[in-house]
Amino acid sequence: MSNGTATGRRGRRRWAIVLILLALGGAGFGLYRLRAVRAAGNLPVAQVRHGEFLVIVRCRGELQARRSVQVFAPNNVPDLRIIWQAPPNRPVKDGEPVLRFDPSGARQQLAEKEATLKQAAATLDQAVAQARITAEADKRDLANVRYLVERARLEVSKQELVSVLQGEESRIDFELAQQKQRVQEATVALHEAADRSRIASVRRVRDQAQAEVDITNRRLTQMQVAAPLSGVIIYMPNYSQGWNNAKPFKVGDQIWPGAAVAEIPDLSTLRMEGKIEETDRGRIVAGSDVRVRIDALPELTLPARLDQISPLTQMSFEWPPSASFRGYANILQPDERLRPGMNGTMDVVVKRIPKAVSIPAKALFTRNGRPIVFVARDGAYPLYEVKVVARNPDEVAVEGIAAGARVALVEPGLEEKKAPAAGGKT
Repeated sequence: MSNGTATGRRGRRRWAIVLILLALGGAGFGLYRLRAVRAAGNLPVAQVRHGEFLVIVRCRGELQARRSVQVFAPNNVPDLRIIWQAPPNRPVKDGEPVLRFDPSGARQQLAEKEATLKQAAATLDQAVAQARITAEADKRDLANVRYLVERARLEVSKQELVSVLQGEESRIDFELAQQKQRVQEATVALHEAADRSRIASVRRVRDQAQAEVDITNRRLTQMQVAAPLSGVIIYMPNYSQGWNNAKPFKVGDQIWPGAAVAEIPDLSTLRMEGKIEETDRGRIVAGSDVRVRIDALPELTLPARLDQISPLTQMSFEWPPSASFRGYANILQPDERLRPGMNGTMDVVVKRIPKAVSIPAKALFTRNGRPIVFVARDGAYPLYEVKVVARNPDEVAVEGIAAGARVALVEPGLEEKKAPAAGGKT
């Protein structure tokens, strides 16, 4: 009796343990499924796209302007100091002022030169007046001497009517009068030459003073420099304090005559210069379509055309140095926000595949060496084998899935394992 009771108790205990284990297993499986569904629901997904697929070669580069004009300080203008400048990296129009220099020194010089000019003009007027006075006096003296000569000639003509002694005296007086006339004529010529020389010298001083006044006036007109073309003004480095301390020109800087102060690139001639690897050189040709993206403007995609490819590789000045081909893409529709020197990418279109099914490159995985994708379906992510048709750095053209489906960007199992690490706990 007691043995049968003990056996029944042991059997019931076994059944109870089995039921408890089954309940715990079911709860664990349900919790696992719940966590899997939640993890699957939180996976990042992307929609399968249907349309034209571009096979591209991507390379890095920077914007350059094919046409650029420098702005120079005026020549032969000393003591130049910037008192105003157009804001750097801002658009300017052709003929618009971009630089103004301090005109106070030139104005002071102008006042001094004008005073010198007035003094030289007064000296010239005085020399001309003195020459006229001397000329009138010489003309009077010469007339008197000629009168004496004519009178002496008249006395000589009376030689037959007077005695021999008087005739000889008359002849001597006539010769003396002629000598006086020649002396007076030489004196007049000397005075005329001296006056011409003095007037020419004073006039030369006056003309030099006038030239200096004109130069100073011209310098005053050069105190404002206008833009030679429309574009963006970029100020050049000022090396007056040494190469290590060079900074762009600014208000207050002293400028030497003829210095290159700024540069204005023509934005309509912007192009992207990209570095093309040797392995990609054989895949692209001049005339290919290009899509340009700028790092500073990620929302902007600019259409361009590959205009030129360097025939030989060029060494870069980076460290470590590298050699690569150069490709030049002309931007067809420049944006006003573009500036020379901006970095970006240049996607050269190698091939176009119409009506292709494409997925993001992150959505493609491999299993046993075969490409697969995880397609979102009813909270689960079954895997599908696909065939890769073409690739580019961002997308992959595939066959084996339908357009419009949603594919996971991370592998579901890996996402579940990485979930605890995201909270910082182990």
